Amino acid sequence: MPLVNGGKITGDGFAKLAVDTPLPESGDILVPAERFLSEAEGLFKRAGKVGVIWPNNRDIAELVPYLGKLATVALVFPTFRDGRAYSQARLLRERYNYRGELRATGQVLRDQFVFMLRAGFDAFEVKKQADAEAFMQTAKRYSVFYQPTGDGRITALHRRMQLRHSEGVGT
Repeated sequence: MPLVNGGKITGDGFAKLAVDTPLPESGDILVPAERFLSEAEGLFKRAGKVGVIWPNNRDIAELVPYLGKLATVALVFPTFRDGRAYSQARLLRERYNYRGELRATGQVLRDQFVFMLRAGFDAFEVKKQADAEAFMQTAKRYSVFYQPTGDGRITALHRRMQLRHSEGVGT
């Protein structure tokens, strides 16, 4: 499954482990939420980065004590109509100030890339190579937005105010 990270198609450096898969001694791992919560202390003691696959029906507040140690949080879109992972992403970025990789997994469709970027996602697991390749055009399509979000982009209003201030208008 192709991974788009930082605007580029990359290999996934994380090994996805099931609940009952033996834990490797080292290497970057991505584990399901239930395993993460039951083994968090031990997971962080091993060599390698730790990430968690977090379902959209689980309270994101359970992750808060671990956010400073997590390299990746993978939020799940079980169907394209289920947008709870958008809310989880915004909470992680805006309320809890999570700055690690925020990955969209599951039903990640190309027509939702811009919305996912705006919600704070910076990595995407897509089903098709063509979708991964289309990401670059989709991400570049819009450069200015009206609504502020957790992606850090300046809004059209703030850009206009900056331009006015730099030109000395209205001061």
